[in-house]
Amino acid sequence: MADPLIDECAEFPATPPTVRFEVAGRHPDDAVRDLRAVYGGEQWVARTTDAPFDYRYTAIGDAEVTIRRAQLRGSVSGVVPAGGDYVVTWISAGMVEVERLGERSVLPIDAPALLPPDHEYVFRTADYDLRLVHLDRAFVHRVAATRLDVGDHALRFDDRHQPEADAARRWQAALTGLSRSLRVGGADSVAWQAAKVTAAEVFLDLFPPRLDDLPGVLGQPRNARLRAAVEYVHDHAAEPVTIGDLSAASGLSVRSVQESFRRVFDVSPLTYLRQVRLDRVRHELLEADPHAGAVGDIARRWGFAHLGRFSASYAERFGEYPKQTLRR
Repeated sequence: MADPLIDECAEFPATPPTVRFEVAGRHPDDAVRDLRAVYGGEQWVARTTDAPFDYRYTAIGDAEVTIRRAQLRGSVSGVVPAGGDYVVTWISAGMVEVERLGERSVLPIDAPALLPPDHEYVFRTADYDLRLVHLDRAFVHRVAATRLDVGDHALRFDDRHQPEADAARRWQAALTGLSRSLRVGGADSVAWQAAKVTAAEVFLDLFPPRLDDLPGVLGQPRNARLRAAVEYVHDHAAEPVTIGDLSAASGLSVRSVQESFRRVFDVSPLTYLRQVRLDRVRHELLEADPHAGAVGDIARRWGFAHLGRFSASYAERFGEYPKQTLRR
């Protein structure tokens, strides 16, 4: 794959701030400091391998899209928090393993892969050379709204999805367009703005979003803060979610969060969260291979630790047991 960052160097309001930086060094402690500053998280550890330790990380673009290259001789591991940009990687050498919600996967060589966008994840790497594209969530949503019936939907992306070969080729072409526009006109140019939109459109084809229907009542102005809490639930359904989290996301007091859910949905916030999780489980069961799919694994992925209670709740909501859904 051509290196869009090193080798070659819309219609949305305002020009976002330019992003351009580089960090490099030869000591594991410096790598932890520099790379953790980019991605946050905790428990970062860097070690030497067979060759002398060396790292380099470069980023160029703007606050909506940046193209990056990361190179490392050595190993780095750590925990990255959920949220932030959508990040698509392309590994040309080395190893990157990602573990999220108890599932481990080694990212493929010479193929695009999406880092978990909505879950905290553990990563383990060694001697890698990889390209990354960071896409701002709000920017992707605006592009999605021009070509999909987004409406009042929250976008969800499946990082386990394996892109089609044609979409992967178009992703390469989109990256070439991004790097060319930066080289010729820079991050303030019309060409760069158009190339960003193209890249976001290809991203939406590369990892087709799933859309969550949000209740229409949330469109009412009086429910604007409740909507923020509901969107938080949909965006973080697989993670531990507390009333305090919903309070912080919405700007409502804990008591007001509880009262708002009762007033609009006639359920508690945590009951609403459980319903969203059950819906996610059902969606995965309907897509799973009946011979390979494990109900327990899917349930645990969405926060159901007690499988007996989960099965009863599932049957109450959908009128059938999870195994019956899986066998459809």
